[in-house]
Amino acid sequence: MGFTYTLGRFLIASIGRLVYRPHVEGTHTVPTVGPVIFASNHLSFLDSIAIPVAAPRPVHFLAKASYFEGKGASGWFSRTFFTSIGAIPVQRGAGQAALDALDQQRRLLEEGKAVALYPEGTRSLDGRLYKGRTGVAFLALETGAKVVPVGLIGTDKAMPVGAKRPSMKERVTVKFGEPLDLAHHGPASSGKARRLATDEIMAAIHALSGQELANAYNEAPAHGIDRIKQVLPHERR
Repeated sequence: MGFTYTLGRFLIASIGRLVYRPHVEGTHTVPTVGPVIFASNHLSFLDSIAIPVAAPRPVHFLAKASYFEGKGASGWFSRTFFTSIGAIPVQRGAGQAALDALDQQRRLLEEGKAVALYPEGTRSLDGRLYKGRTGVAFLALETGAKVVPVGLIGTDKAMPVGAKRPSMKERVTVKFGEPLDLAHHGPASSGKARRLATDEIMAAIHALSGQELANAYNEAPAHGIDRIKQVLPHERR
């Protein structure tokens, strides 16, 4: 987070406000100190830019390590850009890579930082809000972090899935909800507690985004998820 982040966030936020005229609500509800998880719906690549730009405090999120590994001018630009919006490189994938990502997020929260996560797991291709997976609740219950629900509106129109560049004609809305303290659901080791906490998070996101509910998981292609199931058992309860 240092100079590159401070300068980059200022520049990107200034350009973003000029181009997209974003409507931001609820920043006063966001805790200014202590561990916080921004739990958001996920419609577009722009989501990971909209949240750090609109949030009233620095936000970390995980990004593919390949974004930081390029060479030459394009590699420098990619590294600088993702550093500027609070991204941290991580090896994406299942098995040990997924466990390492989970540990990295937990360490950030234990240091009192804020992270942005998507309970749906992947972007919604049809605009509906899908059931949340329990990883966000696990981190909140494990670390004691407050969860700030976020509703994003219009990012899918500003940059649809598959688009190479964002549209300059669409307006984006970012809504921050009241922080959720999920401790009353029980310990992180309880599958029931994780499920109930996740459902509370998704209900809060839905209230902000107003999306149609899919009442199903947004399934990503099956690929080596057995190790994650060992960490977070009873995912579907």
